[in-house]
Amino acid sequence: MSSDLDSPRANTERLLVRQARWIAHEVLELRLTRPAGGALPAWEPGAHVELTLPSGLRRAYSLCGDVADTEAWTVAVHRVPEGRGGSREIHETALVGRELEVHGPVNRFPLVPAEGYLLLAGGIGVTPLLPMVRELTARGLPWRLVLGARDRSRLVYAEELVELGGDRVLLVPQDEAGLPDLAAELAAAPAAHAVYACGPQPMLDAVTALCRTADSARALHLERFTAADDTVSGRLAVPEGEFEVVLSRSGLRLTVPADRSVLDVVREKLPDVPFSCEEGYCGSCETAVVAGLPDHRDSVIEPSERTAATTMMICVSRSDSPVLELDL
Repeated sequence: MSSDLDSPRANTERLLVRQARWIAHEVLELRLTRPAGGALPAWEPGAHVELTLPSGLRRAYSLCGDVADTEAWTVAVHRVPEGRGGSREIHETALVGRELEVHGPVNRFPLVPAEGYLLLAGGIGVTPLLPMVRELTARGLPWRLVLGARDRSRLVYAEELVELGGDRVLLVPQDEAGLPDLAAELAAAPAAHAVYACGPQPMLDAVTALCRTADSARALHLERFTAADDTVSGRLAVPEGEFEVVLSRSGLRLTVPADRSVLDVVREKLPDVPFSCEEGYCGSCETAVVAGLPDHRDSVIEPSERTAATTMMICVSRSDSPVLELDL
């Protein structure tokens, strides 16, 4: 994992919303450029950027454009009426012609070397996978993509995907064909193929369970856009306790009460510290731990990696030691 530790808002600039267009039902695509034009930082498939919206909300979205397009970044946003407000603001605000603060790119979902790839997507979860499809096609590597959605109007980027992959792309509108047969897809994929999945939590839970079985045990790469259910329940079940946080760069010593997060307390002194989801799944608030024992409650760091992890997500994770020192 990587962190921008030298400055809380490193790799941040103001970009112009050059274009907005509808690409599927309740899905709006934004094209972002430098106001005066010019090349943007390079990125690789799986990367995301964080937008600061006019209201001040910060939200992370996968880059879904072409990595070869050096002068624009593209994101696609699904409107979620019952969500936390970011998608509604993007859909309901006239953003074309306005400048937004954009942080990134950051990649916690990179393509790993493999003989081939099985890509599983649900709805808007196809956005980080589309650049992967372009990359794998250009490199001549085997791949298959399964895209499910409630109906055809919600199959994001379906036409482009079929144009790229032909019968390597399986479109599964639920109202016509039911849910994708994930077990069959995994069984058909060669054992040496990497599995990537992004979509709604029930889909990710099902893929995770299938990949843990003896018959199809294999490495799984996930990108979440909600917190994992077991992570949330774990946070609720464990009693909260008060502890202290030391910010090593300034020497500040702060008390984190039982009913507040490390992020909340830190932002009172460092309002520009990065954050987005506040639920432990996006990784925007990842912070290096200098000393102390963090209590990891996020969905970013795999359980098997937690004992050796040198960073923590300060929006949800807490401390198993009385004092935690952070590189802030």
